Amino acid sequence: MDAAYRRVNGTHGTDGEQQNSGSKRRGSMYLEEETDQKSEVISFIFSLKEEVGALAKALRLFEDKGINLMHIESRPSRMNKDQYEFFISLDSSASQVLDDVIDGLRTQISGHVHELTRSKEKNTVPWFPNDIQDLDRFANQILSYGSELDADHPGFTDPVYRSRRKEFADIAYNYRHGQVIPKVEYTDVEKATWGTVFTELKTLYPTHACREHNRVFPLLEKYCGYRQDNIPQLEDVSRFLQSCTGFRLRPVAGLLSSRDFLAGLAFRVFHSTQYIRHSSKPTYTPEPDICHELLGHVPLFADPSFAQFSQEIGLASLGAPDEYIEKLATVYWFTVEFGLCKQGSEIKAYGAGLLSSFGELQYCLSEKPQIMAFDPDKTCVQKYPITEYQPVYFVAESFEDAKDKVRKFAGTIPKPFSVRYNPYTQSVEVLDNTQQLRNLADSINSEMGKLCEAMRKLE
Repeated sequence: MDAAYRRVNGTHGTDGEQQNSGSKRRGSMYLEEETDQKSEVISFIFSLKEEVGALAKALRLFEDKGINLMHIESRPSRMNKDQYEFFISLDSSASQVLDDVIDGLRTQISGHVHELTRSKEKNTVPWFPNDIQDLDRFANQILSYGSELDADHPGFTDPVYRSRRKEFADIAYNYRHGQVIPKVEYTDVEKATWGTVFTELKTLYPTHACREHNRVFPLLEKYCGYRQDNIPQLEDVSRFLQSCTGFRLRPVAGLLSSRDFLAGLAFRVFHSTQYIRHSSKPTYTPEPDICHELLGHVPLFADPSFAQFSQEIGLASLGAPDEYIEKLATVYWFTVEFGLCKQGSEIKAYGAGLLSSFGELQYCLSEKPQIMAFDPDKTCVQKYPITEYQPVYFVAESFEDAKDKVRKFAGTIPKPFSVRYNPYTQSVEVLDNTQQLRNLADSINSEMGKLCEAMRKLE
């Protein structure tokens, strides 16, 4: 799949079924390709049963409407073993007649179509997951295949590494919510790479990492197999996190769009890679790998304040307009990935991108970068590089202070409702009617009663 497109969801019907009203379609999972200003391209995916003549019949629909295809590629469907998925790109000038082709694919060939938003209606709310199982709907919609590497990737010319990456990608593609994350037998080469990263970073944590990270890390060594000669298993780490804060890990094959990744945080789900960087450059990786996830992210997700802070960002993203998703993703970048915080008279690192990089962890606390106070309104528009050390870092007074500021920032996002996460049902409740508000009030009253009772007993 081309790495150029990103996912944008459309509105969703109450029962998850497609509903047609004139030319308006609901319930589709939309893909929108990032294009330059000069050439607009429409892209979408459709699936066909594996049978003789099926593709030819589908392509005839395009030919009959005079649509010239600019790009087409196929792959076996991950959802149905008897089908193939086809990714197609065509010029935007075909937009007006494309509806007829899509209708033909659905009615004449029984093809399942994932549409691209071509002219999204203003003031519509993008689809978002309501239940934790809804994460299955987009967990495989990565921006690039996990087994595909760019030409400048350290493992690009290594066939053994590329084959290994495909094994990890297959695990993620086949995973569904509620399943046990498959155990991986890491090779000696992979363990050696992990060992190099683990050893170097551990020497810096006592002086550079925040106290929450340093408090949790020994527990990970005790209960999850964090050792120089052992790469921990995602399932073991996920169970540990669930016992601490309710966060859990979910394997992912590659990079998700910002909207999808943030939506996972709303359910206290962190999409984690399972592969490891190439052994030729153990201190460098052009993408998140298991060293970044387990050494950088995991320790803080075991801290209640940080876990709630991360979830606040995720909840703020649900139903947010595209431009605010970009702003929230930037806030995430400068906090969860590259955040600094005050602890006493010192500044410590809590961002995963810092805690998993030996070089940048030293650099971020030196006098070289610019340090600014965390303010979501300013942070959300700050430009940043992704292939070099950050020239600017933002310092939070505390996780609690950062959480309050993100919550206030979320209140400025234009959407006609608020949401809350129900940990008992692992679902998101949309607070858009009086009954939902009554339910919330009852829940708050119950918790307040427990608080008052506990305070009386302490007097």
